Parts: sequence; C-alpha cells; structure tokens
Amino acid sequence: MDVLKKVYYFLIFSNMLIALAAASQCVLTYVILDQEVNGYIALIEGAATLALYNFSLILSKPQHPERSIYARTRWVFKYERFLLINTFIAACICIWCLFHIHLYSILFLGIIGLVSVLYSLPIIPLRGRWGGLRQIPAMKIFHIAFVWVLSSVFLPYIELYSNNILVNLNLLYYLAGLKFLFLIICTLPFDIRDIKQDSYYHLRTLPNMLGESRAKSLCYLLLSLHSLFIIGAPYDLVLKMGLLLTNAMICLLLKLIVFKRNDHYHYAYLLDVSLVLQFVVVVFVQYFA
Repeated sequence: MDVLKKVYYFLIFSNMLIALAAASQCVLTYVILDQEVNGYIALIEGAATLALYNFSLILSKPQHPERSIYARTRWVFKYERFLLINTFIAACICIWCLFHIHLYSILFLGIIGLVSVLYSLPIIPLRGRWGGLRQIPAMKIFHIAFVWVLSSVFLPYIELYSNNILVNLNLLYYLAGLKFLFLIICTLPFDIRDIKQDSYYHLRTLPNMLGESRAKSLCYLLLSLHSLFIIGAPYDLVLKMGLLLTNAMICLLLKLIVFKRNDHYHYAYLLDVSLVLQFVVVVFVQYFA
C-alpha cells in the first residue's frame, strides 16, 4: 500500500499523471472514431502537457519553496533538477514529433497554444482596467475543458484530415460535446477544493458562485447528464458500456473519497486518474467483449 501511495504522489508531483491523462484522452479519440492511432500525435499531446505544466511550476517558484505549506511545492523544488531534465526531455520529444506530423497540425497546435495563453493575457477591458479571460466569472472551468477538447479531439482529427482519412463528422462533434462535459466533471472538484485560494486571487469560479454544497451536487447532476448522452450516443453497445462503467467508477470516487475527504489536498487528483481510467476501461471492455 505504501508503494502505491508513493507512486501516486510521484505521478502527481512530477506532472506525469496529467501528461498520461492527456495522452490517454488523445488515444481514446482514435478508438472512439475507429481510426488507427497516430503515435506522434499522442506523444505530442502527452509531452507538450508535461512541458507546459512543468514550465508553469518553474515560473511560479516561490522564494522559499522548502517552507511552502503545500507538499507538492516542497517536493518539486527539492528535486528541481529532475523537473528541469524532465521538461527538457518533454520539449525534445515535442520537437522530434513535429517533424513527423502535417503542417496543418502544427498550425493547429499554435492555435491551441494561443487559446491557452489568452486565459491569462490582459485582453479584455474590465471595470476600467485590462484583464484576462480568467477574470470572467465561471470562465476557468470552461476554458480548461475547451482547450482539452481542442487538443485531444480536434488535433487528431486535423492530422487525419491532412492525410485524407475521412471521419464521420457526426461522431466527431458528438465526441467533442461528450468530452467537453466529461472534462468539466473532472475539473469541477479541483475548483471546489480551491475555493479559498481562488477567492484570494479574486477569481469567480463556478464553486465560488454556487457554494461548495451546490457545486458538489452539480458534479453528480452533470455526471448523470453525461451518462444519458452516452446512452443516446451513435456508438456501439460495447463502447457505451465502457463509458458508462467509467462514470459509475467516478461517481464512487466522488462519493467515497474526493468529496468525503476534503481535508486532504491531493484526493482531487483522482479525477486525473479518471481521465486515464476512462481510456483503460473502454479498451478493456472492447477487448474482452
């Protein structure tokens, strides 16, 4: 049990978990669209996510990280050399993969990067001063979900299209909607956890506006809605079973661990595990069906 706990915290602190989640969601798109997986696109998705998350940590390094109240901050900068090496390797993987994908995909990656940066850039006049998208009430969670949909759904599609591989657009758009909703479900518990921190930075997130109790109820409501959309999806029965089984597991995670143990900062990261779990469960069910 101690070994699993150490592995879990290593994956969280090193950002390997979120990188694995990004790559898993990208590969899942190929599975759902019934297309051959493009390894270069999946590698870019995972490596770029790792590099960007690591880079944000490097930029936000506190003056005395060893005194931080957060175990993650203390761990990250205790092993700062590992962080830098990890970031360098991830960046090299991204550059290498760029030589193996279509120009349209590279341009689309630039668009995704621009949309990501717009969250913080002061481009919107708000109350006499300029602010970023983050200052718009409840924008945070929708912006995150939108960026992930662009990278994990539409980036694979752009590469397929560039190689003259036809994709059923109805399946694509339905998948984009489903994944957008699923990502909101997986992101909302983080905002619930960060209510006090977001209030300190004057960010009006959804949980700040609704309150903790209503935000938790919203999670269950959205999960139920997502399940209904899966039932009505234009997918085969086996794929639906895999997606619904994942939702049932997430519901149990929320009820028994994530929302039950608010005292522990890192339980919310189990929702990142859910992004990997969805891919694993769907592939497992399809293989044994």
